[in-house]
Amino acid sequence: MNHAAQTQNDRINLRLKHNAKLMLERAASFEGQTISKFVLSSALANAEKTIQKHEVMSLNTQDSEAFFNALASPVQFNNKLSSALEEHDERVSSK
Repeated sequence: MNHAAQTQNDRINLRLKHNAKLMLERAASFEGQTISKFVLSSALANAEKTIQKHEVMSLNTQDSEAFFNALASPVQFNNKLSSALEEHDERVSSK
């Protein structure tokens, strides 16, 4: 078995209207790619953007400074939080 067959074994099938297929064929031909390669590269680029949007937090300078200052400052518990932690320790036993 050749290397390509060993590494490319997952498959996605989809149904689409004839006009959509014609558009994909046309776009792929403009890029000099097969339809499969064109669809895969387009889908992966969109997937990367979607993942970036959901997993990456971007802050402006002011917000990033506030974030890092908060991380660097020691935590000060108020009375309610201290009481809640004490109550938690009394009620919950870790095994």
